[in-house]
Amino acid sequence: MTWPSLDQWWRVISMRDYNTRVVVLGVAMLGGSSGLVGSFTLLRRRALMGDALSHASLPGIALAFMLATTLGYDGKYLPLLLAGATFSGLLGVGCILWIRNKTRLKEDTALGIVLSVFFGAGVALLGMVQQMKTGNAAGLEGFIYGKTASMSAMDVRLIFYASLIAIALSFANFKELKLLCFDEGFAGSRGYPVVLLDVLLMSLVVLVAMVGLQAVGLILMIALLVIPAAAARFWTDTLWKMTAYSVILGTVGCVIGAMVSAVFPNLPSGAMIVLVCSFFFFLSMFFGTARGVVARFLRRRRLNRRIDRQHLMRAMYEQIEHPDRSDTSALKPGSEPVRKTKVSIDELLLVRSWNWKRLMAAIRSAEVDELMQYRHGHAQLTHAGFIEAARLTRQHRLWEMYLITYADVAPALVDRDADNIEHVLEPHVIDRLEDLLEEQELLFPVPTSPHELGDGLTSSEEGILP
Repeated sequence: MTWPSLDQWWRVISMRDYNTRVVVLGVAMLGGSSGLVGSFTLLRRRALMGDALSHASLPGIALAFMLATTLGYDGKYLPLLLAGATFSGLLGVGCILWIRNKTRLKEDTALGIVLSVFFGAGVALLGMVQQMKTGNAAGLEGFIYGKTASMSAMDVRLIFYASLIAIALSFANFKELKLLCFDEGFAGSRGYPVVLLDVLLMSLVVLVAMVGLQAVGLILMIALLVIPAAAARFWTDTLWKMTAYSVILGTVGCVIGAMVSAVFPNLPSGAMIVLVCSFFFFLSMFFGTARGVVARFLRRRRLNRRIDRQHLMRAMYEQIEHPDRSDTSALKPGSEPVRKTKVSIDELLLVRSWNWKRLMAAIRSAEVDELMQYRHGHAQLTHAGFIEAARLTRQHRLWEMYLITYADVAPALVDRDADNIEHVLEPHVIDRLEDLLEEQELLFPVPTSPHELGDGLTSSEEGILP
């Protein structure tokens, strides 16, 4: 395979050829509508329904060809073939729903059964079509693998009208479909026709899947319904943004795939479209701003650093309130003799069991926010740092008291349990809780450490829990 010249690239990009314009326009509309409908099916957990529909459509295509040829009509008339595919696909959906509702089998099992049985029946019927004397089945296999490069203007018009209908229905019922995807029970309690909305969503899937058979084939059609929506999910947590990103990714992926196939004629268009969309998916998976691997890693790293700094502040507070340093009865926010007490790095290393590098990173983070000062191997809290350290210590000890009183945790073991509470929650939950805590002022004094109270702590003692 020779590398194309710049003139060939520019000829395709500028879409000088009529066939290139037809193909690019057709797949662009298909990618946009598939991305929109696929967003709802993904959130509805019906992503594989499109795969079952596309595979279940093969028997309908073969039967439509056989019936039309027997009656003396053109067996390759596209609207007739798509009508047969639609009928067969809807029959497959009905079988899936019947198996799921009338037996104890789950939906994934029903999908596997219907998908394999219908596809096997379609292959068998195609074999029978090949043996018919009245018809030639050449070209029907294009519905399996797709034949994007041979799309005609009529095919593009069909895709355009189907995509327009799918987009219009999706936007007209956007609020209802959103409620169906996120809380079906609440939608039913508010009087929304859940069954009709589910039928509408499945009808949109059927509509998009059937017209997509001509472009990418029944095997690869599932990729257009799933990949753009799954890629968009990594970029946002808002539905309308997800649908917009999914439409953009589906459209751009289809256009680039079709253009690459036009530049390299030996590469099949349907496969190139799926590969380009898959490339966008992996980019989104790693670099998506909402759920991407890199973004989650950075959020986790920032969270760990914040936790280290909080542990450091609490360790400083506990060191300066120790009986051999000062009188704990005089301990209160702004108490100058206590606040100005210096703590050595060696003491902090023993308290937190950290290595020197990790401790210094936490100290530098506290210095940046003017919570601590570090000089000559000793750390000292600032006024703001003392108040923050007192707040963190109070919060931690309230958790300890709660665990001792209500969870029957031994006082000797409660410290680690209270530390681990913040690590059990998801990072975004911790961030929200910490933001709420930061909005509150330090209204109550720091309680005495429960380790010094012994095992006699009960829930009836006043002043222990807020």
